[in-house]
Amino acid sequence: MAMKIRLARGGSKKRPFYRIVAADSRMPRDGRFIEKLGVYNPLLPKDSEDRVKMDVERVQYWLSQGAQTTDRVARMLEAAGVTEKKERSNPKKGTPGKAAQERAEAKAAKAAAPAEEEAAAAEE
Repeated sequence: MAMKIRLARGGSKKRPFYRIVAADSRMPRDGRFIEKLGVYNPLLPKDSEDRVKMDVERVQYWLSQGAQTTDRVARMLEAAGVTEKKERSNPKKGTPGKAAQERAEAKAAKAAAPAEEEAAAAEE
C-alpha cells in the first residue's frame, strides 16, 4: 500500500481548514485516511503558532515506514525542522513572460534612439 502524508480539506466555502493525514495514495483527497497527524489553518497569520500543528513523532514514524509527503506538507516539515531542506529547481520561474519581454525590448529600443541621436550630434 503506497502511503502519503498529505492535506485533507475541511471548512466551509472560502474558509479553508486542512488536516494533515496519513492516507493510502489511492484514496480521494478528502476521503478515508489512516491517521490524523495534525492541522493547518491558512487563514491565521504566518507567524502564528496555531497555523500549523502536527504530531512530529507520528510523522517521523510514517516517514520511516516509507510514506511520501506532498510538496506542501514537505515544506511544512522543513520549516518545523523534521526533514532536511530539498533543493528545488525551477529555471523558468525568474524569466519574464512573452509580453513582458516584448515590452522590455520596445523600451530598450526607445531609450537607444535618443542616445544614438545625441552621439551623432556630438560627432558633428
